[in-house]
Amino acid sequence: MKKNYAFQLLFLFLLMSFSLSGISQTTIVVHADKPGAKIDKSIYGHFAEHLGHCIYGGIYVGENSEIPNTKGFRSDVVAALKDLSVPLVRWPGGCFADTYHWRDGIGPKSERPSIINVHWGGVTENNSFGTHEFLDFCELIGADAYVNLNVGSGTVREAAEWVEYVTSSNESPMTNLRKKNGREKPWNVKYWAVGNETWGCGGNMRPEYYADQYRQYASFLRAPGIYKIASGANVEDYKWTEVMMREAARMMNGLSLHYYTVPNNWQNKGSATDFNEEVWFTTLQKTLKMDTLVTKHSAIMDKYDPRKRVGLLVDEWGSWYDVEPGTNPGFLFQQNSLRDAIVAGINLNIFNNHADRVRMSNIAQMINVLQSVILTKDKEMVLTPTYYVFKLYKVHQEALMLPVEIKCNQYTLGTQSLDAVNCSASVKDGVVSITLCNLDPNKSQQVSFDLSGMKLSKVSGKIVTAGKINAYNDFGKKEEVTEADFKNVKIASGKVDATIPSKSVVLIQLQ
Repeated sequence: MKKNYAFQLLFLFLLMSFSLSGISQTTIVVHADKPGAKIDKSIYGHFAEHLGHCIYGGIYVGENSEIPNTKGFRSDVVAALKDLSVPLVRWPGGCFADTYHWRDGIGPKSERPSIINVHWGGVTENNSFGTHEFLDFCELIGADAYVNLNVGSGTVREAAEWVEYVTSSNESPMTNLRKKNGREKPWNVKYWAVGNETWGCGGNMRPEYYADQYRQYASFLRAPGIYKIASGANVEDYKWTEVMMREAARMMNGLSLHYYTVPNNWQNKGSATDFNEEVWFTTLQKTLKMDTLVTKHSAIMDKYDPRKRVGLLVDEWGSWYDVEPGTNPGFLFQQNSLRDAIVAGINLNIFNNHADRVRMSNIAQMINVLQSVILTKDKEMVLTPTYYVFKLYKVHQEALMLPVEIKCNQYTLGTQSLDAVNCSASVKDGVVSITLCNLDPNKSQQVSFDLSGMKLSKVSGKIVTAGKINAYNDFGKKEEVTEADFKNVKIASGKVDATIPSKSVVLIQLQ
């Protein structure tokens, strides 16, 4: 009895010491012997809409600008995006797509008519960035192009001719027009979407009506090998997915889904940088809803497409806060903090883990809008915390997803709790890459990895973190959130152990 009592005291002492140290225990089993679906590189795609300073001032400044540029494209932005290995860019919208008429954006710039951006700020644009400029930009950064067709205010003929103009090598009026405008060879553009948010700004349609519209448009998009994308559901509108899959699945390659992380509500979304731990918790809790949405929409798609031929494309996602004080409300300019790095990591882990159905995602948006990876102001450029997460995670592109099982402590605030650790893993060229998010802003996580008997000899890592939950990078200041080497990981007796700091995103690579 005395020995048993002494043991209990020792156990309680160790438990209290462990708790007081601020470190929680996590076990992760990585099934390295059971690789799953390939993680499509397009899961790491980006969205560039004609909105605020995403295009003009962000991507494009014109050839006569004092800002260093290549054919009008910012040289600093191009270099940063190439370093990120951006696989795909979606354009021209968004809501803007259904007011955009592509012929206004081709030919000599001096002869292009202007357009009023009725959705975003009511500003007048001169159409100097059009089809040729967008596709040249994609070629410059090495990305595939994803073009969103106009259904809301366009026509079937207009859409069909745009596809022909871009992709055709046959003798035809559209091919001749493209050649006249300076492009001899067609572009290889695979991804074409039929409308955007047709349940809202793209036409306020019912799913039954849009399904018929989609079928009509899809019938006339006749370029070989193109990937036809239908406008999908808004958040948990499962009826929309049901109707579209039932009525039009055979004519589509992909179905979109849109979901944004909004901490409070659409009328009062909250500040991008001025928030407390309660708002931090709520933001991550709402971000995790993406897993439920993807799971439930995928289950409906499975009913009509058990072979998973049709991809689920989350082509708008990210955090959405109130605009920065003093900026145009229609430009959706917001700062980007360590919280957004965690939001990005969680979402990308979810998409990786659902790679059997999720074939693409596009963060909203690439530059100067919502959860952007880059901010620009005149000649200055800032890489955001989200940028560095995408840089960590690019190792997953075209790798095979590895199933993971996680047993971890809870991150608790008040009466609510979340799993403290979020994770995904993949293997490529014999290297296992594991990306982890520690959601707890106060406690480190002691993680033990079991890699299902895989023989290990080498380990390395990278980390994105900062001292404060609302740390961010700003113009003219030293970066507060960046990428650094991660050294708190070791291999011993075939086992891998790591200490993941609080509020961090970590990449561990093993071989």
